[in-house]
Amino acid sequence: MTVTADRRPARGPGVREAILDVAAAQFAEHGIRAVSADRILAEAGFSKVTFYRHFPTKDDAVVAYLERELARVRAVIEESGSDDLDRDALAAALTEEMCRPHFRGCPFINAAAEYPEPDHPVRRVVAEFRALMVAAIDAWLARRGVADRTGLAEQIMMLRDGALVAGYLDHDPDGVARALADAIGALVRESS
Repeated sequence: MTVTADRRPARGPGVREAILDVAAAQFAEHGIRAVSADRILAEAGFSKVTFYRHFPTKDDAVVAYLERELARVRAVIEESGSDDLDRDALAAALTEEMCRPHFRGCPFINAAAEYPEPDHPVRRVVAEFRALMVAAIDAWLARRGVADRTGLAEQIMMLRDGALVAGYLDHDPDGVARALADAIGALVRESS
């Protein structure tokens, strides 16, 4: 095991973000459990001392990565929350991340698969993400005038989850978004 020499300052929010940038790219490309703290450090160019100063454990880095993803999703929802999206635009928004570099599926679904313990801090961030998404979908349904929304937002969320898996496997984001839009349309028509 070698110790990487720091190439940048060891303190400050920029260091934490730089480590998270590398961790996010590594987790997205290789999976969370497959990426060690040493691998992140080798890529980021920081020492173990610097890493552990910002993240006492690798799991703390994973939680920070997911919280940053959650903040990104929350910002997108807040920015477009009052937009009158049609079902095609909703489907595109729900599947947009398939077009991100190194897409290997939803980071929250992937994290849940790698951290099966329901009370683990990683799973708490996953649950927060899912609750945020279901609430946003429910708000979209309400704006569309759907009266009986019981369980409908959860069903659309399940479709979104499946769409992201299909997008990863099929490498056809546009086709997956169209199929998701059709499925959302069918669910909304059936419940109206």
